[in-house]
Amino acid sequence: MRKRFYHFLLFSVALLIMVLVTACSNSEDTANQDEENDELETEEREETATVSVFKSHLGKGTIPDSDDPHVQYIKEKTGVEYELQSTPPGSEPAEYINLMIASEDFPDILRPIGGVEQTLIDQGGALPLDDLLPEYAPNVWERIPEEAWNIVRSASPDGKIYYVPKVYLVPERAALLRQDWLDKVGMDMPETLDEYKEMLIAFRDQDPNGNGEQDELPTTGREFGRWMDHLFAMFGVAMWEGYPEWDIYEGEINYAGTSENMKAAIAFIRELYEEELLDNETFLNKGDVWTAKINNNLVGSWYHLPANLHERYLAMKEGAPDAYVVGMPLPEVDGFEGYITQKSMGEPEWMIPVASEDNAANALKLLDFFYDPENADFVQYGIEGVQHEVVDGEKQLLPSSDDKPIALGMLNLTTEESMDIRIDNSFPEDEQQMVRDIFEVSKADARRIAGDGLPSTVYDGYPDIQSHKLFQEYLTKIVIGEWSIDKFDEFVEKWNQSGGEEVTQRVQEWYETAK
Repeated sequence: MRKRFYHFLLFSVALLIMVLVTACSNSEDTANQDEENDELETEEREETATVSVFKSHLGKGTIPDSDDPHVQYIKEKTGVEYELQSTPPGSEPAEYINLMIASEDFPDILRPIGGVEQTLIDQGGALPLDDLLPEYAPNVWERIPEEAWNIVRSASPDGKIYYVPKVYLVPERAALLRQDWLDKVGMDMPETLDEYKEMLIAFRDQDPNGNGEQDELPTTGREFGRWMDHLFAMFGVAMWEGYPEWDIYEGEINYAGTSENMKAAIAFIRELYEEELLDNETFLNKGDVWTAKINNNLVGSWYHLPANLHERYLAMKEGAPDAYVVGMPLPEVDGFEGYITQKSMGEPEWMIPVASEDNAANALKLLDFFYDPENADFVQYGIEGVQHEVVDGEKQLLPSSDDKPIALGMLNLTTEESMDIRIDNSFPEDEQQMVRDIFEVSKADARRIAGDGLPSTVYDGYPDIQSHKLFQEYLTKIVIGEWSIDKFDEFVEKWNQSGGEEVTQRVQEWYETAK
């Protein structure tokens, strides 16, 4: 009996040991499996990272969702999902982005506007990119010239790189002219200011659009006096989309808005307005209204981007099959040296908030995709059937529309070579020479201004100087005849007293360092 009990006890102990060993083994297997699952989930999250990209001023089209083939292609190549964010319809972009930052609702990477980059830098909210760019965005780091990086460094108090700059090595904007209108009024290209005005009079009076009505607008601009830079350029005024810039006046870098060049330009523009040679709705024109007037064959002389001419040109040809656009060499003005303002380097293009540091590697990886020359074909053409079609074996871009997803992009690096490729790819063969000729004219007149790359820190404490509000008020009221041209001297005095003198000193100090 004792012997049987002893055997039973040994068997029970052995069984217990087996159970414990099995349990421990299962526990270890479970733990190992859990670790493997965690690693797989982590890898999956890393492989399918999402990067929110904020930019405003989008073109026609809808924001693509996660299933969009453009999004999916980029995700397949990079492991990053591009989530485009933009301003709501009708909102003012600068106000919206400032509200977004104030509420700490940060995207992973953003295109700054309205000087917001300096707000983030000053408040410690911008992520330094010096070490991250070479590691995660080598194409961005290598393709942007060192001169541009140095300009970016000059914009920060600690000399670090807080944003990726825009680089545009060809003139971006040009004075444009309807050659078919010039032919219809029997005139040659104007070479002097007087000849330019005579041409505008002919545009006003001789029905060059051929509709039997006197509805022609010889030249035009937009609210606040924007996008009529050609009228200032003739007088050697540095302007950028209607904002006075900084260039060499009286032997030093100074604000173009207070120069004698500006006073002379405003006097001439006032004269054009009074004689209805400048669209009398200029200071009321929103962007879409201004564009519609040009597209509907109502405007003879204007200022814009040659690289964006295709869709406007198609619209013109619907009502005027013989429409043809050329670049207008700047007419000579006695006592002034005219030029087209060129800004090539240093404008903020992309930055990453400190709050998004954990996703910075993925954001830069996404950005690098667009700067990688191997992806140039996709960046240019996008998805077949959406952004392009194939005709006779050649890819041709399709026009954008409100019902199609926007092609995702982040590249803003333009050289003469890349612009030639863009013209080949973006314009049909019968338009390519027209656009190339426009660029040749603008290149001949363009000059890179001394203030190219000027950091917005020079305006710290003087937001009204930075916004040009005082300038716009005086410009508008003088041009429409509410005030006399003599009021310009009052403007200069007020501008200096309200912070202009201090800002000028800062700009001159920056220029001595940056040049």
